[in-house]
Amino acid sequence: MKKPEVFYKKRIERYKKLNRKQNRLVNTISNVRLLIFIAGILVTLVVYYIGLRILSIASALSAICAFIYIVWNHIRLINNRSCTTSIVKINENSLKRLIGEWKEFEDTGEEYSDKEHEYSFDLDLFGKGSLFQMINVTQTFSGRTILKNTLVKPEKQASQIEKRQQAIEELSQKLSWRQRFTAEGMSISSEALDPQFLFDWAEKENLFYRKTWVKVAFKLFPAFTFILFSISLVTGILSFYIPLILLAVQLVVLKINSKDRGKELEAVSRYRDSIKVYDRLFKLVESKQFSSVYLVDLKEKLINENGLTASKQIYRLSKLVDSISNRYNAFYMVFDIFTLWDYQCQISLEDWKQASGVYLRRWLEVIGEIEALSSLSQLAYDNPDWVMPRLEESLVLFKARHMGHPLLGNKRICNDLVFDQDAKVLLITGSNMSGKSTLLRTAGINLVLAYAGSPVCAAEFSCSIFDIHTCMRVSDNLEKSISSFYAELIRIKAIVTAAREGRRIFFLLDEIFKGTNSADRHTGAKVLVKKLSESASIGLVSTHDLELGELEDEDKRIKNYHFREYYKGNEIFFDFKLHQGISKTRNAIYLMKMAGIDFD
Repeated sequence: MKKPEVFYKKRIERYKKLNRKQNRLVNTISNVRLLIFIAGILVTLVVYYIGLRILSIASALSAICAFIYIVWNHIRLINNRSCTTSIVKINENSLKRLIGEWKEFEDTGEEYSDKEHEYSFDLDLFGKGSLFQMINVTQTFSGRTILKNTLVKPEKQASQIEKRQQAIEELSQKLSWRQRFTAEGMSISSEALDPQFLFDWAEKENLFYRKTWVKVAFKLFPAFTFILFSISLVTGILSFYIPLILLAVQLVVLKINSKDRGKELEAVSRYRDSIKVYDRLFKLVESKQFSSVYLVDLKEKLINENGLTASKQIYRLSKLVDSISNRYNAFYMVFDIFTLWDYQCQISLEDWKQASGVYLRRWLEVIGEIEALSSLSQLAYDNPDWVMPRLEESLVLFKARHMGHPLLGNKRICNDLVFDQDAKVLLITGSNMSGKSTLLRTAGINLVLAYAGSPVCAAEFSCSIFDIHTCMRVSDNLEKSISSFYAELIRIKAIVTAAREGRRIFFLLDEIFKGTNSADRHTGAKVLVKKLSESASIGLVSTHDLELGELEDEDKRIKNYHFREYYKGNEIFFDFKLHQGISKTRNAIYLMKMAGIDFD
C-alpha cells in the first residue's frame, strides 16, 4: 500500500491539472454563451426584416434552446470545478495533518470547550491544538454536532462500538468517495446553518393548507380571474372592471397574515443552498454500496416506508424552495397578485411536509453521522500503524503497548501501560517536566478514541467500558466565587461518588490537592487513593509526594511508576519513558536556577 503522503501528493497534482482544464472550458463556454446570444438576436432580426416571420420565430426559439442548454452545461461545469478545487484543498489539508501543520485549521471547535465536563477540557478535545481541530472534516451543522457528541457522550456498548469500528475501517479504504463526499459538503455556506428551524418547520402541521377546499379554491380562483382577463382583452364582451375587481379581491387575500406567511417562506428559503447540497450528499450515499452493518443501516434510513429515497424527496423540496426564492424578483408582486403564488407555495410545502417532513431530521442525522465517521476514518487511513482496540464488557481492563499521544505527531514518545489483575491505582511520580501529565492525557484521549470506534495510537490496546473522569486543569472561578482548591474538591467528589455507586470509572488525577499545605495534601491524597483502590474503578494519579509511594507496600492494588531525567553538560534531559517503582530524583531547584533564580 502506498504511503498516505504519496497518495495525497499525487491527487493534488492530478486535480490541479484537472482544475486548469476546467478553467479553460469555463472561459470557452462563457464566450460561446455570449456568441449564441448575439448571433441569435442578429439572425432573428435579419430573418424577420426580410419578411420570413415564421422562420424568425423558429430562429428565436432555436437560439433560446441553445442558450439554455449552454447555460445548463456552464453551471454544471462550474459546480464540477468547485468540487475539484475542494478536493485539492482536502488533500492539501490531509498532508498538513501528516506533517503536523493542522493547528492552522480554522475550525477548532472552541465553542464546544467546557471546563465543567468530566474530561473534555483536560484532554484537549476542543479548542486550539485539540483533537477536534485535527480530525474534523465535517461540513454540515449536524456533522459537527454529532462529531462533538461522539467525543463527549461516548457509546457504552461494546457491540455498538465494534460496529462503528467496522464502518470506520471500511470508510478509511474508500478515500476517493470520502473526499468527494466532503467536497460536496464544502459547497455549503462557510457558516453552516443550524437546521433546527428546518426541523421544527418540517414537523409542524398547518392544517389550513391541507384542507381540500383550500387547495381547490386557491388554484381555481386565479385561473378563473385569468380566463376573464383573457376574454375581456380578446373579445371585449366582458367589462374590464370585472377581472380588476377579482384581482383586488386576490390582493386583499394576499394581505391576510402576509407578514407571518412571508417570514416563514423567507426563513425556509434561507436554506436553499444547504438543501441543494443535502440532495447531492444523499445521492452519493444512496449510490454507494457498503458492506459494514453500521453503514448499511444508516443507508436504509434514507428510504421511507413507501420506498422513496431521501434524494428524490429532498430534490422536490429543493424545487419548491427555488420557487419561493423568486419572491426577491422585482416583478414578483405582480405575479403574486395574479397567481396567489404565496399560497401556492404554502400548499405545495404543506403537501411535502405531510409526505416527508417527519423524515428530515433523520436524514440529516444520517449525513452528520457519516461525516463524523469520515473524520475518524481519516485517522485510520493516515495512521496505518495504529490499532483498533479490543473492548471488554465483563472485565476491568486497561492494557496498552507502545501507546503514544495522538496529537504529538513525530514528537511523541510511546510507553506501555498495563493494569495487571490486581492493580487499581497507578501512582506516577517523577520530577517536573518529565512527562507525568502527558501520560495521563495519553491514556485518556486514547480511551475517547476507542469509544468513538476509532483506531488508537498504540501497537496493542485493550480496555473495558469506563466512565472517564479527570481532575487536571483546575482553576479559580471568579464568577462563581470558587477557588481552585474548592473546584478540585468538587471534581474529586464527583469521582468518589461515582466510584462508591459501583460505576466503572477511569480516573486521571494530576497533582491532587495542590492548593493546600503539604501535610494536608499528603493526608488527603493518601485517603483518596486508598478509597479509589477499594472500588471497581481504575486510574492514574500523578504526584510530587514521594511519600505516597509507601502505599504500594500497604496495598497490592496500588503500583508505583515513575519518569526519570538525566544531566549532561550542565543541561537536563528527559527520556519520557515509564519505569516501575518510585522516583528517586528531584529537579525543582535545578530548573529554578536554569530560569535565572539564584540561590546562595
